Amino acid sequence: MKKSNVQVIGLSAFDDNYIWVLRANGYAAVVDPGDAAPVLAHLAATGDRLAAILLTHHHGDHVGGVGELIKNCINCGAAPPMVFGPAAENIEGVNHALHGGERISLESLGLELDVLAVPGHTRGHLAYFGATIGVDGALFCGDTLFGAGCGRLFEGTPAQMHTSLAKIAVLPAPTFVYCAHEYTQANLRFAIAVEPDNAATQTRCDAVAALRAKHQPTIPSSIGLELATNPFLRWDAPAVVQAAASRLGHQPQSATDVFAAIRQWRNDFR
Repeated sequence: MKKSNVQVIGLSAFDDNYIWVLRANGYAAVVDPGDAAPVLAHLAATGDRLAAILLTHHHGDHVGGVGELIKNCINCGAAPPMVFGPAAENIEGVNHALHGGERISLESLGLELDVLAVPGHTRGHLAYFGATIGVDGALFCGDTLFGAGCGRLFEGTPAQMHTSLAKIAVLPAPTFVYCAHEYTQANLRFAIAVEPDNAATQTRCDAVAALRAKHQPTIPSSIGLELATNPFLRWDAPAVVQAAASRLGHQPQSATDVFAAIRQWRNDFR
């Protein structure tokens, strides 16, 4: 498969959000622009033309800037961007509603993305996978998967989220993971509580602490790194199963039971 020349840039928003910009050929697509201001500043600085907006779910810190970005395109005399988002959620401005399973084409960027249905955090949550981005591909997963963690279950069930994470877990290990929040350091504290003898998790914890001490991002990570250190993808690891059993007071009957017990523990973890 021919690799694209798409570049991925992270813009900071609010306290800990990331807005991801995909850019090539003088065009840009943005993922989850909760705030229009950083995107408008990027467009002004680079001269990129906004071709598309990719939305993973309906929460305000992911969609709040959509209206202003559309208005800015119209005011500048440009065509309004394609706005992709979940059909199962009511998001103003979406003109390309998706269910998951589609392949969308961003022709101006020379890029195709596979759309994954990953409900759990919200009922219609989507993720976007670009196999041709960079050397190893890229996943834009919103609030489904975080660095060493996963999203809370606001609208979905443990079974839905477990199934969604299983879809992500089988992507190629080198795939870069671009999630929407800088939560890695806090998540790793929990990961160590779940698996205190996991050397890979401790190594990652040290590396992340060094990055955050310099105010540097810990994202993107990779599928391989998450498989080695993220308890929410390690439902078959003996230590994680045992941790779930300790929380439940009995042996879990399924991988979903393991996930549910660990997710509930995370909700209460301080």
